[in-house]
Amino acid sequence: MPGPNRAPRGGYQKPKDLGKTISRLLGYLTRSKLPLMAVFGCLLISVFTNIGGSYMMRGIINDFIWSGCTDFAGLGRAILVLVGIYLIGCAATYGQSAVMVRLAQRGINRLRKDLFDKLQDLPLSYFDKHPHGELMSRFTNDADNVQLALEQSVVSMCSSCLMFVGLVAMMLFINWKLFLVTALVLALTMVLFNKLGGRSRRFYQKQQAALGDVNGDIQEIIEGLKVVKAFTHEEQAKDQFRKLNETYRDAAQKANFYSTMIMPVSGNLMNISYALTAAFGGLLSVIQGFDLGGLVVYLNYSKQVGQPLNQISQQMTTLLSALAGAERIFEVMDTQPEVDEGTVTLVGAEKDANGTLSVFDGAGRPRVWAWKTPRTAAMALVPVLVGAKDALTELGQAERTESGGLKLLPPSVDSSQGIWVEVASDGRLTEVTDLAALAGHGWAWKYQDHTGKPSLHLIRGTVRNVPGEDYYLTELKGAVRFSHVDFSYVPGKRILKDVTVYANPGQKIAFVGSTGAGKTTITNLINRFYEIEGGLITYDGIDVKAIRKDDLRRSLGAVLQDTHLFTGTIMDNIRYGRLDATDEECVAAAKSANAHSFIRRLPDGYQTMVTGDGANLSQGQRQLLAIARAAVADPPVMILDEADRKSVV
Repeated sequence: MPGPNRAPRGGYQKPKDLGKTISRLLGYLTRSKLPLMAVFGCLLISVFTNIGGSYMMRGIINDFIWSGCTDFAGLGRAILVLVGIYLIGCAATYGQSAVMVRLAQRGINRLRKDLFDKLQDLPLSYFDKHPHGELMSRFTNDADNVQLALEQSVVSMCSSCLMFVGLVAMMLFINWKLFLVTALVLALTMVLFNKLGGRSRRFYQKQQAALGDVNGDIQEIIEGLKVVKAFTHEEQAKDQFRKLNETYRDAAQKANFYSTMIMPVSGNLMNISYALTAAFGGLLSVIQGFDLGGLVVYLNYSKQVGQPLNQISQQMTTLLSALAGAERIFEVMDTQPEVDEGTVTLVGAEKDANGTLSVFDGAGRPRVWAWKTPRTAAMALVPVLVGAKDALTELGQAERTESGGLKLLPPSVDSSQGIWVEVASDGRLTEVTDLAALAGHGWAWKYQDHTGKPSLHLIRGTVRNVPGEDYYLTELKGAVRFSHVDFSYVPGKRILKDVTVYANPGQKIAFVGSTGAGKTTITNLINRFYEIEGGLITYDGIDVKAIRKDDLRRSLGAVLQDTHLFTGTIMDNIRYGRLDATDEECVAAAKSANAHSFIRRLPDGYQTMVTGDGANLSQGQRQLLAIARAAVADPPVMILDEADRKSVV
């Protein structure tokens, strides 16, 4: 927490849109006006008792001390009233602090939760453009500054403003002539605050930038310490850190120098004001009969009036910095989330003795999975004849027109005339006279391809198409197909151009190439971590854009090139692939990934703790755990993105 002469963590920064940020932040501070009204009421009571208690001294001095009155009982009652007023002020101060801290903690809790939830909804491309350290600072520096401001600065600012206004009003009420002296010193003090505070803020900004460089260098060197030692660059690392640390020291020294000057200089100015006021007040007492009690109270107010100004100056820096931090948090929260226009969902399924497909409604884990497609989707389920090399010819039912021609009926309408036709790509209809050819027909999805023309996509699994149901059910088999796919991470810099490749169920497809050839990119496009610029990617004949992203990714097992392990046991990390997996299933997955042997040799076996992203394991061991994690999910499609210039689908 910054002290009286310290800037908030993160340095001084102004928000871009002050009004909007304050409005949104107040929405997090409280969902009811009553707590805020209670805080404001306690503030008023606290300020009133402080100022009013001091003013009571005027009557005590004039009536009992200066006049020589011996009414000690009256003096005692006056003192008791004064003590009671100050006790009420103490209770009000405690109440405002307790309520405000509770409101601030709840507000920051909701703010952090909303920020974390938002990060889960952002596309991976956002994290490619924003360093992890930058995002972490939103949870640490920015959120901490907001919390500090809500707990202390807001109340302190309001209290100081009310106190300053109250003191000025009382000083004018007691003697406006004396206030002229005080006003002159206050003007000089405000000029001082502006000059010294401005320089302090500028150097605090430089200090924070230098601190970021120091922290970044420390993190980078520690993470790459093996490389540093391998190339014997320890001395260069020391020299680089010394320069960065010296820059930070210079900025911090200047920032704190100007900051610490404010208090003593302003304090001395207030002392000068006190002396001048006392001298001028004495003259007024002699010449115009100004009462001693009024002079004493005024002098007390003149000593206090500089404190609210100093508090306002200090808290303004903290408050504006916190609002800037809140604005940066809101910028993340206002980012467009990952778009998901898919309507096709993944459901458990089962087959009866006749091979009929239906939605699984039993207990346990289904052994068959299916795609549930609404009939309202932009895809039509059509029968097809499957020729050589999976060449597809659409089938349909038709009726004869008055002119003797054929009219194709919608897929869901049966022909009363019992006419079947073959549908050419140009729409021509050819009647099927040999109905025996229909016996081996299959099913396909029909929708527009990347060129905008209708295209057919074969369904290799069982199909459920029951009239009256509002959905189709197609068995998940794991056929993946790229058709003329183009992709760029950065517009204008194409990574993939006109890529066409397929992987049918049961096949293993390997992409081999040099580093940077696009192997990982292909695997990232299958699960829609990124969106393609052109072409088409289908999964079981369905455009992946039509599948809900969560369902698409649940159907895929991915072993990423950059292996990440979470803090927890070996068993916990394997079970991350499927959270309801039993210990026996996790062990079986580890055996299938050839990880079981090394896990048994660990100190606590499957209960060995993994920390620091698996720093206590070798790279190979971490990779095997990642494979086991994917294997326990038992997906129909497995993606292995390995670091040996090969990716396997």
